[in-house]
Amino acid sequence: MVLGLGAALGAAVLFGIASILQAVGSRKVPTESELDPRRLGGFVAALLKQPAFVGALVLNLAGFGLHFVALRLLPLYLAQAGIAVSLVVTALLATRLMSDQLSALEWSAVLAVCVGLGLLAVSAGDAGENTEHHGLTIGVIVGLVAIAILGALASRSQHGVSTALLGLLAGLGYAGVAISARLLQDGSWGELFRSPTTYTLPISGAMAFILYSLALQRGSVTLATTPMIALQTITPAAVGVFVLDDAVRAGWWPAAIAGFLLSAVGSVILVRFESVKPDPR
Repeated sequence: MVLGLGAALGAAVLFGIASILQAVGSRKVPTESELDPRRLGGFVAALLKQPAFVGALVLNLAGFGLHFVALRLLPLYLAQAGIAVSLVVTALLATRLMSDQLSALEWSAVLAVCVGLGLLAVSAGDAGENTEHHGLTIGVIVGLVAIAILGALASRSQHGVSTALLGLLAGLGYAGVAISARLLQDGSWGELFRSPTTYTLPISGAMAFILYSLALQRGSVTLATTPMIALQTITPAAVGVFVLDDAVRAGWWPAAIAGFLLSAVGSVILVRFESVKPDPR
């Protein structure tokens, strides 16, 4: 439990820093970009020319390594709530590096996220077994196809609604990462390469990362990130408890629900601190 929670918090720090760099890099790429297979290569190449974006990619990969450890050791709802702390990291960085000031309400949100995570930690029981679940695997694959189609349609628009929709789809993609990581089986290399989740995991992550970059181009970081964090947290949490037998300690359900709500509400308030203005030069 301690190792898993430490890994989740370490990942949150890296994700919090990476979100700022990703916003800076994405906004320096032309906004007519869209999720079109014919143009995707050029869009990715343009992103990779931005040092800030490359830095975000490196931090996200390192963060995922820690997140993967947390996903294998903790119930999904606790691992995902730990990642929500990345918003606290971003808020604190914004006050030091971007001259943003936190109001009393926003400092209260920081405290709410920390208290909520504490409640989740003390109420968490054992994580369910990392067993194969063919129905859930098929659901992840179907979900990826749907995300790709909806993402291609949403990326054709520059309207604010497309920002929120692309952020929502990115959140579902990251939820697919968390679920796929949980479904991976320990075994031989042959068994690993035959498992569909070995492929749904990186595909989900890559698709979510690109969709989030497209969302950051089209509107405020707040509008892009709020639905992403919500879906990234809530979807795996629900799957973990209702499908994969993640446990809550006996009699601690009220504390777990309160902790989840505190973390979610605090995160939504703090997400506005992920606003990064592009360099006017």
